[in-house]
Amino acid sequence: MEEKQDKQNLLPTIFVILGATGDLMRRKLAPGLFHLYEQGQLPPLFQVIGFSRDELATDSFQEMVAGIVAQRVPGADLDAIGRFKKFFVYQQGLFEENEGYQSMASFLGQKDGEWMVCANKLFYVAASPQYYETIFRKLASSGLTKPCSPEEGWTRVIVEKPFGKDLETAKELDGLLGKLFKEEQIYRIDHYLGKETVQNILAFRFSNYFLDPAWDNRGIERIHIALMEQETVGERGGFYEGIGALRDVGQNHVLQLLALFCMENPGTFGAAEVRKARAEILRALKIWKGSNIEKMTVRGQYEGYRQEKGVDANSLTETYFRIETYVDNKRWKGVPIILESGKAMPEDRVEVTVTFRHPTPCLCPPGKHYQNTLRYHVEPKEGIHISFLVKKPGPAMVLEEKDFIFDYKEAFGAEQVADAYERLLLSVIRGDQTLFVSTEEIMAEWEFVDPILRAWQNTASPLEIYKKGSTPEGKL
Repeated sequence: MEEKQDKQNLLPTIFVILGATGDLMRRKLAPGLFHLYEQGQLPPLFQVIGFSRDELATDSFQEMVAGIVAQRVPGADLDAIGRFKKFFVYQQGLFEENEGYQSMASFLGQKDGEWMVCANKLFYVAASPQYYETIFRKLASSGLTKPCSPEEGWTRVIVEKPFGKDLETAKELDGLLGKLFKEEQIYRIDHYLGKETVQNILAFRFSNYFLDPAWDNRGIERIHIALMEQETVGERGGFYEGIGALRDVGQNHVLQLLALFCMENPGTFGAAEVRKARAEILRALKIWKGSNIEKMTVRGQYEGYRQEKGVDANSLTETYFRIETYVDNKRWKGVPIILESGKAMPEDRVEVTVTFRHPTPCLCPPGKHYQNTLRYHVEPKEGIHISFLVKKPGPAMVLEEKDFIFDYKEAFGAEQVADAYERLLLSVIRGDQTLFVSTEEIMAEWEFVDPILRAWQNTASPLEIYKKGSTPEGKL
């Protein structure tokens, strides 16, 4: 199987970006592809087709790409940029009209003839979610996503979040994708899964045995997952309004971190096993209903949010949430898991804090019942801190708290700084779905989030206004 996959990965590959003049192309896709090109990770024959409504000549599109790379990749070699931009061609078209897709199909046919093989074809939907259904239907009906044969020319579709806005719309979108494409063709992005430190959670947990005996409700008292951002919504008010923090990062990034920290050993790092283990944990989450939602959740909005551009003057959209939940299985029964995220916070910080139990009696410093903590820093300073007690030098038995510290950048230097999107793009080309979210995971995430969102819409939980640079005081 691996030999067949490697053979397919060497085939000529065409990467179609639908929405190629948008923000995602500038921030992530063009820089990510350039890094893969510099590293020699792209197939020997490679072509990028930019598809968008803008009237643009291929030469102008290539210059746009060159400008993006020069700006976004400090120190990029100008000759390398000049060679890289030649991979790009432009196709003007409207997402809702057939003509653009027909022109694209004609170009793809010409390219297959030129390369004398049916090329791999990757369709990246980098457009607004309002166009998802139209684009998926047009891609399928035009025959663009139909593979040539089992032996050559795979086709894959990459879908960006948000994957629906609630459980109902997620089911509708998933049903549509299931009718139009095979599951192995669909790559649903949660870019947090592409981060090096997030990937390392699997290795940290399952390749090192020393913590395993304590990794359950007998050894762990609580888990706290925090995704905090200093920035406000800024110019994204029009997008953020009506979405809110829980949909924006809670339903996906935060719950994926929970799944990775609480999942059972998958037995292998294979995509099917890892995704199955993540889904099992998400399905086991305690789903709050009724009065429990007010008791177990806190939601807030930073002062001044309603004055941001594109925001309703009477908005009830949350920019902060804190939720206490539980995993209803034997391993984690009774262990509270705190999920927290917000904008306009005191600092940028994404970390998971695991607080361990400590038996009584405890040989601890006088007056202090000490508990070990593990702090897993995802960003901005990637690393792992484990607290422990040591004897302070001297004749008396004086205990002092210290940290074991693992720092990614100190350990690996430039090796670990590759952007998450680089890994995601490379994984799609290689056909590895480990870093992508399965339909089972998405549905389980929405089943957990949906009752909370509905209750908040009915103002079942008060909205606390907090000052920028502070955290809401509401207690669970």
